[in-house]
Amino acid sequence: MTKQEMEMVTIEIVAYAGDARTCYVQALNAANAGDFDKASALVTEGNGLIAEAHKVQTKMLQMEASGEAVEVGFLTVHAQDHLMTVVLLRDIISNFIELYKRTK
Repeated sequence: MTKQEMEMVTIEIVAYAGDARTCYVQALNAANAGDFDKASALVTEGNGLIAEAHKVQTKMLQMEASGEAVEVGFLTVHAQDHLMTVVLLRDIISNFIELYKRTK
């Protein structure tokens, strides 16, 4: 994989993760307003985006496992950090939504 191809792959991970983050924050806002159906739909949408990011990530892992050189630069590290932060955010927001359900 060329450096430019690798940059595009990592940007794809960041984009999916960023869109998922937006969904999760909107889901929290919807739950705070008492709209749990909308919150659930947004979490589901975010989960789909995270799944897409993981597919891209898995391709990179498979390439390296097959012996292809995968250059890990700052952009790759950023993409991984962004993805893992959003996964953590998903877990925290899911718990907050459950708390909102108990109090509304």
